[in-house]
Amino acid sequence: MLLRSVVTVLVIIACLPAWSQKAKKPAPDPVLFSVNNRSVTNNEFVYIYRKNHPDKKNDYTRAKVDEYLNLFIQFKLKVEEARARGIDTTQAFRKEYNSYREELRKPYLPEGRMVDSLVRLTYDRLKEEVRAAHILIAVQPDANPADTLAAYNKALEIQMKARAGEDFGMLAATYSEDPSARVNQGDLGYFTALQMVYPFETAAYKGKVGEVVGPVKTRFGYHLVKIIDRKPARGEVEVSHIMLRTASESDIARARNQVFEIYDQLKGGVPWEELCSRYSEDLNSKNNGGRLRPFGVGAMAAAPEFDAVAFSLQTPGEISDPFQTAYGWHIVRLEKKIPLPPFDELAPSLKSRVLRDERVQLSRQALLVRLKREFAFAENNTAKSAVFAKADSSLTKGNWSVRTWPSSEPIFTLKVRPVTAKEFIQYVITNQRTTTQSPAEYIQSLYDAFTESVLNEAYEDKLVKSNPDYAFLLREYYEGILLFDIMEKEVWNKANEDTVGQLSYFNQHAGKYQAGERVRAEIYSSTIKENIQQGNEALQRGDTLALQELVKSRRVRMEKGKFQQNDRPILAKIDWKPGDYTLENSGLYYLARILEVLPPGPMSFEEAKAPVIADYQNYLEKNWVEQLRQKYPVKINEKPKQQVYKQLVQP
Repeated sequence: MLLRSVVTVLVIIACLPAWSQKAKKPAPDPVLFSVNNRSVTNNEFVYIYRKNHPDKKNDYTRAKVDEYLNLFIQFKLKVEEARARGIDTTQAFRKEYNSYREELRKPYLPEGRMVDSLVRLTYDRLKEEVRAAHILIAVQPDANPADTLAAYNKALEIQMKARAGEDFGMLAATYSEDPSARVNQGDLGYFTALQMVYPFETAAYKGKVGEVVGPVKTRFGYHLVKIIDRKPARGEVEVSHIMLRTASESDIARARNQVFEIYDQLKGGVPWEELCSRYSEDLNSKNNGGRLRPFGVGAMAAAPEFDAVAFSLQTPGEISDPFQTAYGWHIVRLEKKIPLPPFDELAPSLKSRVLRDERVQLSRQALLVRLKREFAFAENNTAKSAVFAKADSSLTKGNWSVRTWPSSEPIFTLKVRPVTAKEFIQYVITNQRTTTQSPAEYIQSLYDAFTESVLNEAYEDKLVKSNPDYAFLLREYYEGILLFDIMEKEVWNKANEDTVGQLSYFNQHAGKYQAGERVRAEIYSSTIKENIQQGNEALQRGDTLALQELVKSRRVRMEKGKFQQNDRPILAKIDWKPGDYTLENSGLYYLARILEVLPPGPMSFEEAKAPVIADYQNYLEKNWVEQLRQKYPVKINEKPKQQVYKQLVQP
C-alpha cells in the first residue's frame, strides 16, 4: 500500500493548485497525441507538466519536454492496458475510486456560516489540551431501541457509582467495554481538537476538571467522561528519529543491542545523519536524517511512548535515550517546537480538516435539503410505498431480493431525470447487510442513503460541467489507481517473486555486478575497552568458548562475513592483510580479525540480489512498454506539439 500512497500523493501534488482556479469557457483544444484512438489534448499535457515542474527553469527546455512527453505516453499506454483488462470495472477498483471521489467532492460542496463557526470553534479548542478518562458501554449505531435504552441505563448506573465516590479508574477497569481500559483504567492521556469523535470531544472540552460528564452518545456507544486535567496546548513538535523495527522476539534482542551501540556512537560524536542513513529502518525518513512531519500531542496514539518522549525534549538538537514502542526501538532528536499558528494562518488547512470530520454532519444535512430544493426533488409516494411494502425479515438478514418489478415508475424525480424504483431496488440488493433494525427502519435508512447518493451524483455532474479542473482531477485519480494496479501485476510483483527470472537476468548480466577488493573478516566491538582486550586475549590463545561467552553476554558485538572497505568505517583504518587489529573509533572499541583478502571480482547472486531485482524490474517494464507500443497505436500530432513547445519552452 505504500506505493499506492505515493501514487496518490503525486496525483494530489499535481492537481491541488487547480482547485482554487475558476474555470473559463475552454477554447478548442488540439489533440497532442492519441493512444489507441483515445485523445490527450495540449491543455492536459501542459497542465500536468507545469504542475510537476514548478519553478524549475532548467526543466523548461525542448529536450525536457520531449522526455516528459515520452513518459506521459508510456503512462497512457499502461492505463489503456488496464482499461482493456477491465480493471476499472472490478468492485475493488470502484470502491477505492468512489472513496477518493467522495473526498475530492467535499471541498467543492457549498459552505455556509455553520462550517465557518465550526472552524473557529475547533481553533479555540486547539489552544488547550484536555486529559480525560472514559468508560464505554458499547452499542451499535443500528441497535434496536431496547438495546440502546439498556446501554444508556447501564451508563447511568455506573455514573451514579462514580458520583457517589467510587474510584473512576476501577469502575473503568471493571465495566468499560473499551479493551484498553483493563490496562489504562480508561485514561486516554492528553488530547486536543480533531483527535476524538466530535461528541466526545465536545463533552471533554465543556466539562470541568474532576467532573464526570455523560452519558455521551457516539457511534461507538455511550461514554462517561471524567475530566482529569486541562492545560494550554503545547503546539507541535518536529523531530527526527532512528528506528530499528521489531517483528519478532529475536528482532527485539537484536534491535536493543544495536540501538544502544548507535546511541553510544552518537555520544561519541558520530554525526546523526551518518548513523541514521546507515542503520535506521524507517525507509521513508532514513535518507533525510530521519526527519518526520510535525505532529501535535496525542497524534501518535498508536505509539504513546513516542509522543511522550518527543514532547519531553526541550532544546533543539537534544537527543533522547533509546526507548521502545510497539513498532521497535527509537532514538529521537528534537528539531524544533512549533506553537499554534494564528487563526488566519491556520484557517485554510483547518477548514479542510473540519470538512472531512463528522462535525460537519449538520451542515451536510442542511446541504441535502438545499440540493433537494435545487434539483426539484419530488417523491412518488405510491411507488415508494409499494417498494417499502416488500421489506420483510429477509431484508434484515441481508438476502432480500425482488426478481421482477412491474414497471419503470419513478420512486422520485429530479429536474434532471426521473429515478426509478428499479434503481432503488438494485441499490438495496447491492448494499443490504444483516441488521438488528426492523425491516421498516432498515428500508428507510437505505432509502435515505440512496437519495443522498443520487443527489450527490447530480451535483457532481453539474460540477464537472461547470468546472473542468475538477473533471481533470477526477480523471487523474481514476488513472492513477489504474496505473498502480497494472504496474503491481505486470512489474513490481513479477520482479520480486520471479526468482528464476532474477537468476536468469543475473547470469546474462553477471559482468555488471562487480565488487571491489574485499576481506573475509570477523569484527568485534564494544563500548568498553576492557571487553575488547579480553576478547583479543581469548582470540590469541585460541579460547573460542571465552570469546563466544563475551558475545553471548552482550558485552561484545560480533559480525562476520565479506566486507568492502567502505562497508565499515574501521576497515579504512587498518591494514588490508590477514591479522588481528584493535583500535578505537568514535567512542567504540574494535577487534578486527582479517582472515583473507579477496581481490576485486564478480558478486555472487545472493550478494547482488537487491540491485538485480531493481534492474530486473526496469527490464520487465521496458519490455512490457515495447509490447504495449506494438499493441496500441500511438499517434503524435506535430502541429499541436509545436504549440506545446511555445507554451513551455523558455526562450
